[in-house]
Amino acid sequence: MTVAERDIRDLCTEAVFERGVTYREEGRIHQLTRTGETVTALVQGTRRYNVTVDLSAPDFGPTCSCPYAGPGVCKHVVAVLLALTDDLPADVGKQSDALLEAIPHDQLRDFVRDELVRNPSLRERFFARFGESPAESVDDYRTEIDQLFEQHTRDSPTIVFGIDFSRFTDLAEQYRKRGDYRSATTIFRALVTSIDEHMHLVDGAYDHYARTFSTALDAYVDCVKNADLGSGELQDQVEFLSERATSGTDYFQPEYERALDNLRGEL
Repeated sequence: MTVAERDIRDLCTEAVFERGVTYREEGRIHQLTRTGETVTALVQGTRRYNVTVDLSAPDFGPTCSCPYAGPGVCKHVVAVLLALTDDLPADVGKQSDALLEAIPHDQLRDFVRDELVRNPSLRERFFARFGESPAESVDDYRTEIDQLFEQHTRDSPTIVFGIDFSRFTDLAEQYRKRGDYRSATTIFRALVTSIDEHMHLVDGAYDHYARTFSTALDAYVDCVKNADLGSGELQDQVEFLSERATSGTDYFQPEYERALDNLRGEL
């Protein structure tokens, strides 16, 4: 899909559009990367924000980790879309495929081994995709996710920026891809619960948290359906959703109810 200026203007206010133009002209866009129809970038504002756009979506399906709450998309998204109006970046997915075909297997294996030693996050995803299933519980993951919220409230009583949960969502997706729905269920449930229980601290980037919550909740239900759980385990998941539908954050309760109806429809 091509990106035209008129399409960008339809997504934002005039003031935001002009700020996006300025951000682009000032060179605030970094690490602009395209993989298939997905484009990601870092945009320097008050801090660096993660922007993602989907070239296959009618409105580009933009996301940004900044605290902007509308109307329309933020200046960081506008800046990235404007950067795509002249020409699209090369598809790194195709470049990677070609390079992987050309590299001798022993060299590739040595490279992967070295990177696994140096990069804990990559190592975690690698073992999630190819190794043994973990013994971590919902509470184990909850503790780690809760720490992210604690880090963002050390200097302020509220959270105005979008926390990066990609370590957990990426890990869960790796389990999902290999068919380990039980492990993926554990992570998605932990993420849903932690976001819900910390929403009272959020004072910005509401769309980021709401979108992450909804995506994780949908993935959780899908994984529960496919996890081949015993009757007792399945009942535990149903009771979790039922309890959250009455005790969770007010604007998340309807989503829990929808998820509960979805899951019950499969029982």
